[in-house]
Amino acid sequence: MKKITLPLLATLLACLITPSLMAAPSKADIQASVDLRKHWQGLTRDLAFPARWVPDSHEFYYRLTVAGGFAFIKENADSGEKGPAFDQAMVAKGMSQAEGETVTALNLPFDDFWYEDDGISFLLHYEPWHCNLSTAVCAKKPQHSRPIADDEVRDLRMPADNHLRSSPDGKLQAHVIDHNLQVLDQDGKTLLLSQDGTAGNFYDPQTIQWSPNSRYLVIFRVIPGYPRYVTRVLSSPKAQLQPEVIQQLYPKPGDVIDMAQPVLFDLHTGNHTDIDAALFPNAYALANLNWRADSKTFAFEYTRRGHQQARLIEVNAASGKGRVVIDETSNTFIYQWRGYRHDVNNLGNEVLWLSERDGWAHLYLYDGKHAKVKNLITDGDWPVREVVHVDDTKRQVWFAASGVNPGEDPYFVHYYRVNFDGSGLTELTHTAANHHVSFSDDMQYFVDNYSRVDLPNMAELKKADGTLVRTLAKADISRLTAAGFKAPQVFVAKGRDGKTDIWGLIVKPQHFDPSKHYPVIENIYAGPHDSFVPKDFWPFGYHSGGDKVIGMLALANLGFIVVQLDGMGTANRSKAFHDVAWKNIGDSGFPDRILWHQAAAHKYPWYDISNGVGIYGASAGGQSTLSALLFHPAFYKVGVAFAGCYDNRMDKMSWNEQWMGWPVDDSYLRSSAVVNAANLQGALMIIFGEQDSNVDPSSSLQLVNALINADKDFELLQVPSGEHTVGRSTGPIDYVQRRQFMFFIKQMLHQQTPNWNAK
Repeated sequence: MKKITLPLLATLLACLITPSLMAAPSKADIQASVDLRKHWQGLTRDLAFPARWVPDSHEFYYRLTVAGGFAFIKENADSGEKGPAFDQAMVAKGMSQAEGETVTALNLPFDDFWYEDDGISFLLHYEPWHCNLSTAVCAKKPQHSRPIADDEVRDLRMPADNHLRSSPDGKLQAHVIDHNLQVLDQDGKTLLLSQDGTAGNFYDPQTIQWSPNSRYLVIFRVIPGYPRYVTRVLSSPKAQLQPEVIQQLYPKPGDVIDMAQPVLFDLHTGNHTDIDAALFPNAYALANLNWRADSKTFAFEYTRRGHQQARLIEVNAASGKGRVVIDETSNTFIYQWRGYRHDVNNLGNEVLWLSERDGWAHLYLYDGKHAKVKNLITDGDWPVREVVHVDDTKRQVWFAASGVNPGEDPYFVHYYRVNFDGSGLTELTHTAANHHVSFSDDMQYFVDNYSRVDLPNMAELKKADGTLVRTLAKADISRLTAAGFKAPQVFVAKGRDGKTDIWGLIVKPQHFDPSKHYPVIENIYAGPHDSFVPKDFWPFGYHSGGDKVIGMLALANLGFIVVQLDGMGTANRSKAFHDVAWKNIGDSGFPDRILWHQAAAHKYPWYDISNGVGIYGASAGGQSTLSALLFHPAFYKVGVAFAGCYDNRMDKMSWNEQWMGWPVDDSYLRSSAVVNAANLQGALMIIFGEQDSNVDPSSSLQLVNALINADKDFELLQVPSGEHTVGRSTGPIDYVQRRQFMFFIKQMLHQQTPNWNAK
């Protein structure tokens, strides 16, 4: 019998330590985790964010981490001269006055901007803002055009932008009067006035498009859809005691949407023609209408309701007759948000078109005259992610793709150039990393900003052929590393088919001890519109919202392993990988996720899933959190769900019909957390903001109602005035995060949490 020595005894005891026997996180420990982001975010230097180019110039600008915050730098590619992109102190003064709270120059409340008019513009809390650079004045930009809610239903409470729209030759002007199109000559004389427009079938002035030769005009006549309003109560307004009622136009799956009819007007003959609607039956969208350069035709893209058919339709201006140039169909969905089309030389004789018909997103060159494919431009078991530039003269395409290079993370984005005939594929970015590239308008230069979770950002200026001009910035993370930051660990395991690699990250606590066992919590977002595991270094996220690596580390420091992975049903892999989400949002990739967790637990003794896995997520991640607890209760035991859409019938039409289809059927019920609320077995905390303008807050309350009716226990935190990103980028961030942390401590470590009310 082997003698038990003191070192061996210590090892055995360590193996027997369970999370419940570890020291409970103190109030100071929890507060340190809550404060981790604010304490660490300023520790990097010279970390450049992706660049933008000043239009029609060789000047570009980017955001850079400096002592005390962030500087915006502008640089000239030719001369190398650089300086401030704008007066940050002046903008800070203007924002302080506009927001009624102190904004400092090195901590402006936006990550990105663009030059516009006499200043800069940017987005803040979903809304466009503008700051004048000659005076310290910042304000929200006024809304001039009539909004189209979720791109489907016009908000008829708001007036349309009905200014006179001049023909290219300047001799005619068009607008809408009493729901009808009116065309005036230079003397103000009416040349044409339609007679069939009514309040229930009106001409939309915001859709007027003149032909280049000024002879023709096309405009949409619109039958309004159903104006569904989400009504919210602002319980605690800043400026008054009494609550306010807010109404938001918000189309939901299955609602009747606006019906748009393109109408062609010939100003020489006075005739007008309704384009044959048989070409675009049950239209969900008619988009990207443009006149060809010779004024002989115009074209537009059509998506059928249900997202299983897309077409390119061309209309002959002389006859008003339309024809289908490209007809794309799918048994599942066509991801039109990632669609792309380019009319070569803007004549329509040739068309570039993005399709997933062979199982991967690739570019095709079409013969526009004969409506058939000429050749495949890109080819391989990898997806085109974005088309950056097309040179019709050189017959070349610049594009981004991922998964091209064997042995690399298949999500790493690289940039390429290829000829129209598919020859000459040239990679422009060679480092094995994730690349963000921006080109000058003349395509002479590009800025390549690349990194990995374990490789801090490098920003380089390169010529169009990929040769290096100079290094712009190399991130210094020495202070961050000294504070205790360690890069997440990449982990790969096979998915449900036994063949496909599932990629994820493992975040360990700062003071990780491999001899201990740590319970595991998963940070989930499984929306089918993208992939979500961080591939860039910046651990705080390129944009304000979202719980990136630093948020995962803050939670891990309390005694957990925190992970994130992309399961099947998310984007940026093959069509088959993506199709798992079709009419199946509730799947959320869980068969892949569970296998990934089990593979990690098999490899690492400290990866403890013996008592179940915790999970948290926001928005679609909130819905997935409930799906984990309801549909996989033997594996997922504890969840915190933020701002979720818990029944896809309650959420915005555009996102949900894209993945769940139309008409609304029982697949919506199968994925619904509300319908399946009685299945809850684990511990659940629900958090949402009462002013969520992205997901109807009633979705959270309907879940609450269903849980009460099913006699289930749970915790609820409703944040007055909170928006969709409550607890992640707006609202009482620290408070909400602390509540989340303490819930996991109590439910997964089985420890008493500090009394925050005690003095």
